[in-house]
Amino acid sequence: PAIELMGSKRLSKIAMIQAGVPCVPGYEGDQQDIDYLAEQAEKIGFPLMVKASAGGGGRGMRLVHQSADLLEALKTARSEAENAFGSGELIIEKAVIAPRHVEIQVFGDTHGNYVYLFERDCSIQRRHQKVVEEAPCPVMTTELRQKMGEAAVAAAKSCDYIGAGTVEFLLDQSGEFYFLEMNTRIQVEHPITEEVINYDLIREQILVAAGVPISGKNYYPQLHAIECRINAEDPFKNFAPSPGVITTLHTPGGHGIRVDSHVYSGYRIPPNYDSMVGKLITVAQTREEAIAKMHRALSEYVIEGVKTTIPFHIKLMQNEDFKAGNYTTKFMETWDFNNA
Repeated sequence: PAIELMGSKRLSKIAMIQAGVPCVPGYEGDQQDIDYLAEQAEKIGFPLMVKASAGGGGRGMRLVHQSADLLEALKTARSEAENAFGSGELIIEKAVIAPRHVEIQVFGDTHGNYVYLFERDCSIQRRHQKVVEEAPCPVMTTELRQKMGEAAVAAAKSCDYIGAGTVEFLLDQSGEFYFLEMNTRIQVEHPITEEVINYDLIREQILVAAGVPISGKNYYPQLHAIECRINAEDPFKNFAPSPGVITTLHTPGGHGIRVDSHVYSGYRIPPNYDSMVGKLITVAQTREEAIAKMHRALSEYVIEGVKTTIPFHIKLMQNEDFKAGNYTTKFMETWDFNNA
């Protein structure tokens, strides 16, 4: 039931409003006629987001700046949603401009215990797909962490969630945060949480599924970790997919370096699936050290035979705004890394 509920942006948002979790103002009703949706959108005001209720990964999502573009956005979002997810149900939300994307790792067990394992900042995104994640969030405060953590636990409790889950929030520039969605699963970026608090999320999931109570408490990070998603894409050609055979592979190593991957020299990357070939994670005492360590590890990471996003990540680790922790979800739209 929790997966079903949280799989619907519309139903999950209604449940979150009832649970007292802060949500972006908008329309999440069951009247789905295009003209009625357009009417509701005009009441909300521009800019706004049209989102497929069953969507993910940025599909069925449109940012609308003015009334003239509204009907077209509603129609294309619906068509895309029906093709991708088999459901044309839409929600409309006021657009939060240039927020940070901050998510809280939560855990629930079969005994009614819940914990939040602090946050991850996933604001470096391209087409709503995460590119780099870090933990903790560079602008987080102790008070804000507690508020977001408690809101995330309220979200998990409201649907009797069991296991590892993530509650995603938008954090605006004034420090207000809003529920975005809940991922009812382990996520790609879970290693950075594990590295910072020395906590095996996968092992814990298995134990919780076996009826064992959660070990641990609401954790506060003492270290800093960064994850770069290594994709078989050509960053210099607008991140075009680059399937093919990996002819040479050398992965970096050493203290505080972790590589999660399934590929090997001779591995064929098919064109049909997600282009991720690995995750490079670094952990250190400070954010500055984690970035320096990531830059070194990326420089030692050799993948030949296909193009990868490694050169992009190397440039990112040298970017002054990134190094200062000064970035939002709009970062990739404004940074011309080809000329960096």
